Amino acid sequence: MYATFASIGAYIPETIRTNKWFEDRMDTTDEWITKRTGIKERRIANDSQTTSDLGVQAAKVAIERANIDSSEIDLIVCATISPEHFCMPSTACLIAEKLNIKDTMAFDISAACTGFVYALSIAKSFVESGAKKNVLIIGTEKLSSIVDYTDRTTCMLFADGAGAAIISATENKDEAIVDVQCSADGGLQDLLLTPGVQSDQPSFMQMKGNETFKVAVRTLTSDVKKILEKNNMNTQDIDLFIPHQANYRIIKAVGDALGFEEQQKVLTVDKYGNTSSASIPMAINECYEQGRLKKGDTILLDAFGGGLTWGSAIVKFNG
Repeated sequence: MYATFASIGAYIPETIRTNKWFEDRMDTTDEWITKRTGIKERRIANDSQTTSDLGVQAAKVAIERANIDSSEIDLIVCATISPEHFCMPSTACLIAEKLNIKDTMAFDISAACTGFVYALSIAKSFVESGAKKNVLIIGTEKLSSIVDYTDRTTCMLFADGAGAAIISATENKDEAIVDVQCSADGGLQDLLLTPGVQSDQPSFMQMKGNETFKVAVRTLTSDVKKILEKNNMNTQDIDLFIPHQANYRIIKAVGDALGFEEQQKVLTVDKYGNTSSASIPMAINECYEQGRLKKGDTILLDAFGGGLTWGSAIVKFNG
């Protein structure tokens, strides 16, 4: 039994927050933000929307496109660093209830921007073991709720959104997810973190930008080389390179170092900013809706996040 990437969906909040919004409130400019990050605008959820609300909307699209009923889902894995409740209930449980999915295993994972790749790895393992047949994986974030809007070094980076996918069982190896590899290094935890309840600091995201940039480029590049070599593949075997959308300079540096052509690279950070675990599925969905991603295409996912965590995946798209 193999695991296949059966569908993709996303939810993009309606409110657009441009760089001018930040210009009007702090000592920064559109030119500075664009030059440093590549971000021109980002989406912000409204006050009444919760993290699970965003995830539900993305999940509905993914379920419909997979041509299955929600009752056929036998596992929900949600990646988020901006849950609406501390510890419990999990965002996955809230999503299950809102989708009217009963008596089904559901849990959250916390792997920051690598969350969707981690969730993909978990889903693949459950399906290949025969334990589950249709797994709903979701990356959903309302990062605007944990951003310090007085910190000009980070506040313009992060935004809201959600992406979801159905990972299903198949006997056809040609449809299978090729490989997923994930890693972590807690020794670098201080580069990107959100102080918690055992801290005397506010619970806003904090990042050492320059150090994070250097480690991200080095780690992402190395991780892609490893997964390609492990599977006897090269960049020419990849139709689309879809990295985590954190910063244009990181994406360009990694893409150039790996030798990807422009038509292979996917860039959405300019429109959506950094949406952490939602970033990669939102980018996959955009490619799908634009017609860039078609059934049978091979995509390479690559992510890096707080923890530190990182991971890569080679996926045959079967949507």
